[in-house]
Amino acid sequence: MTGRARRAATAALALAVTAPVLSGCFAEPSAHDAVRDFLVGWQTGDYAMAARRTDGDEQKVRRALEDVRIQLDAASFRFGLKGVSRTGDEAEATFEAEVDLGENNPLWEYDGRLPLHLVDGRWKVRWSPAVLHPELREGQRFAVDIDPEDRQPIVDRNNDPLQRPANLHVASVTPARLQDAAGLCERLAKVTGFPQDRLLSRIRSAPPSEELPLVTFGRLRFAQLRPELEAIEGLTFSVREASVAPDAPTQIVGTVTAVTPETEQQLGGPQRAGDTVGRSGLQKAYQEHLTGSTETSVIIVDLKTLEPVAELAKWRPGRTASPVRTTLDRKTQAAADAALAAGGPGMLVAVQGSTGEVLAVGGTKEYHQEKNGSSPAFAGEFPAGTAFSVMAVEGLLKSQVDLEQKLDCPAERTVGGIRFRQAGAPAGGTPTIQASFAGGCVTALASLARRVDGTALTAAAAKFGIGVPWTLPLQSFSGKVEPLKNDAATARALAGQNVSVSPLSMALVAGAMASGTWHPPVLVKEPATQDPSDEAEPPRPVAPIELDEKTAETLRALMRAGVTSGSARAAAAPGDPVHGVTAAASADGRPMSWFVGWQGDVAVAVLLENPSPTAGATVAGRFFQNLRAGM
Repeated sequence: MTGRARRAATAALALAVTAPVLSGCFAEPSAHDAVRDFLVGWQTGDYAMAARRTDGDEQKVRRALEDVRIQLDAASFRFGLKGVSRTGDEAEATFEAEVDLGENNPLWEYDGRLPLHLVDGRWKVRWSPAVLHPELREGQRFAVDIDPEDRQPIVDRNNDPLQRPANLHVASVTPARLQDAAGLCERLAKVTGFPQDRLLSRIRSAPPSEELPLVTFGRLRFAQLRPELEAIEGLTFSVREASVAPDAPTQIVGTVTAVTPETEQQLGGPQRAGDTVGRSGLQKAYQEHLTGSTETSVIIVDLKTLEPVAELAKWRPGRTASPVRTTLDRKTQAAADAALAAGGPGMLVAVQGSTGEVLAVGGTKEYHQEKNGSSPAFAGEFPAGTAFSVMAVEGLLKSQVDLEQKLDCPAERTVGGIRFRQAGAPAGGTPTIQASFAGGCVTALASLARRVDGTALTAAAAKFGIGVPWTLPLQSFSGKVEPLKNDAATARALAGQNVSVSPLSMALVAGAMASGTWHPPVLVKEPATQDPSDEAEPPRPVAPIELDEKTAETLRALMRAGVTSGSARAAAAPGDPVHGVTAAASADGRPMSWFVGWQGDVAVAVLLENPSPTAGATVAGRFFQNLRAGM
C-alpha cells in the first residue's frame, strides 16, 4: 500500500470519529447546523450538502470545493471546529484544517473562518473563496509546487565520486498550454505504463505556467519509446545529466534507473519525474539517504497572470539527501582491475589489514552476475583449497607439532578412507611441514589430520573470522566449516575441500596474519545506518579478534616462505616484502587458483578460474606492482 493509500485509509477512519462529534455538538437548529453540514460535506466529498449550507450558487460552490481537492491533489481533508460566535443575525465559526497532500508529504495544517448570516430564517455560510482559505480571493487558485533534491553520489575514501555522468531524458508539459490534459495523460499512460490518474493529478495541481516534468527515461528506454512519445501533442523533451552510471567496482556501487511503473513501488509512493531508484549494490541499499526528500510548497496563483501571488506553506519532509562515503579507494581499484585484465576469469578483493576496510573489489565479466544481491567476491561460496590450512597452525602448535619436521609429499595419500592427490609433487627429497604449507602440498597437509583435533581446527578458523556473523550493507559470506567428526573430515578441511569461503573472507584472513588481529569488514563510513530515520540504531559491531602472538609470528614466516621459496614466488613485487600462499581448488568442476597474502598494510585474496596453482600469485604480483606505480 502506498503512502497515499495508507493515509487516505487513515483519514477515512478518522472521519468515522469526527463526523459524529460534529453532529453530537448541536442539539438545536442554529448556526452550528450550517457549520456542521458544510464541514462534514466538504470533508466527506458530499459537496452538494456543503453547497446547500451556503448562500452561493450551489453548482459553483460544488465546483469550487471539487477544484480545491484537484488543485491540491489532496488525498483527504479533515476539519476540527474551534468555536462559533454570534452577534444578532451574524455569526462566525473558526476551524482547524488538515489537508493530506499525499506523496509522502506531511499534513498541511491551517486555521480557517466561516462567516454566517441568516437568510430567510436559516443560517447560511457567506460564500467567498476566503471560506476555503483566509488568503484566497476571487480570480485565484491553489497549486502545489515541488522541488526534488538531486541524487547524491557514492564516493570513495577520498570523496571522489564512484559514478560517471549519464543522460536522462525528461518528458514535460506546461499545464496552461495544454488543450486536452486528460487525453495527453491517457496516451502517455498507454506508452509508459504509469497510472493515467496520477499523471493527470500532477498536471492539475501544478503551477499552470511552469514547465512540469512528468516522466524521466534512461537512454535505452527513451530510444525505444521516442517515436510514440513524440507523437503525443503537448509533450516537450529535455536532457538532464545525472551522475548515475556506476564506476568500478560496479557491482558494489550498483546501478540506478529512472523510476518505472515496476520500480515506483520501491519508493513507497507515487513517482515524480526526476526520481531515480537504485536497482542494486549500495545505490539500492542507501536509496533513501541518496535521494532525500522533495521540497513542497502550497501556493496561490493568479488566474489571469498565472503567476504565484502567495506562498501558504513550505516544507521538505524527511532528511536532506547525503552522499554515501565508502572505504573504497579509486587508485587501489584501478590497480586491481588492471591486474585482473590479463589473468582470465576471476576476482580480487583488497582490504586494509589493520582495519578491515575494503579498498577494492575486482571481478572479470564472468563474475558480474549478482550472488544473493551482491558481488560474488562478497557473497560467493567457494572451496578454500589448501589456503585454509594456514588457519590450522595454531592447532598444530598447541599439539606440539614441529614445523621443521620432515613430511612426505607423495602424489597420492589416503587418510580416513579418503584419497588425496597432489598435482606436481616435488621431485626428490622430503620437504618439511613448513615447506608443505609454502608449496600447498595437499597430501602432506591431509596427513596432519591425525595430529590436530577437528574441534580445535574449527575454533582456529573462527579466530580468522570464518563463520563470524559480521554485518555489511550488502550480502556477504564469512565462510563455513563443515562438521569435523573424524580424521577424514579433518583431512578434507586441511585440504580445504569441505570449507567454503568468499574472496572477501580470505582477504580478511590475510589481513589478520599481517596485523596480528582479525578485523570485521568495513565498506561504508558514512552514514552510520541504512535507515535514514533518527531512531535507527547502528548495527552492533563485531569485535576484532587478536591472534596468539606465537601463531602470528609463525604464520608470517610461513607466508613469507611461500613467496621466497614456495609456489607464491610470482607474487613478489618491489617495495615491502610480499607474504602469501597459493592453493588449488575445484568449484563445480572448474579448476581454481587462490592467492592469499599481503604487502605492507594491503591484504589481498585472488581467486581465478585457472588450472595453474600459481596463476593467482601472478595476478597478485601485478596488483602490488600496479599499486606501487600509483595506478
